[in-house]
Order: sequence, then structure tokens, then C-alpha cells
Amino acid sequence: MFTALGHFKFPAGMSMMLPEFVPYKLQIIYLTGVLEILGGIALLIHPLYKTDAWLLILFFISILPANIYAAIHHINLEKGDRSGSGMQYLLFRIPLQLFFIAWIWFFALYKG
Repeated sequence: MFTALGHFKFPAGMSMMLPEFVPYKLQIIYLTGVLEILGGIALLIHPLYKTDAWLLILFFISILPANIYAAIHHINLEKGDRSGSGMQYLLFRIPLQLFFIAWIWFFALYKG
């Protein structure tokens, strides 16, 4: 839920994470924010949580290219410009993605 807030608080910066050829960037950012919120809620619903856990893991893997693109192009999500830290961003972001994936796997799939 926390990461979904960035989609609504910093939509301009987040849309910069998508390559130029991607259409409807802003709409994609809002849609993925809503999907993250729904994914968080679905983890709390017993009949849905295992399927949702796999979908969230796939989602976290699928957004890795956008994070790499943002690092290469020095995207600063909060400012919506190109003053970001570059590849150093991935030193934080990739472990965070792996943490989210491990957390979902452990609590929803392994322990669930």
C-alpha cells in the first residue's frame, strides 16, 4: 500500500520511468497504483491471497525494467526531472524489490 502512494503523489516522475515508446504513461501509472492497492487488499482475503501473492510477485518482477530505465536516465521520481542518483538507485531498489518478493512469498505462500 505504501509504494502505491507514490503513483498518486509523484505521477509525473513515475511516468518518466517509462520509455518514450510507451503510450498513455500517466494512465499506466495510475492503473498500476490502483493495482498495487487492490493487490494489498487481496492479500487479506482468504480465497484470493495465494493467487494474489503470485500476481504481486510477477508484478514486482515486471517493474524491474522501469527501475533500471529510471536509473540509467537519472530519473528523480519526487522532482520529476533527471537529477536522480543514477545506477546507485538500483543499490536500494533491487534489494527492496527482492525484500517485497520474499516477504510476499514467505507470508502468503510458504506460511499461508
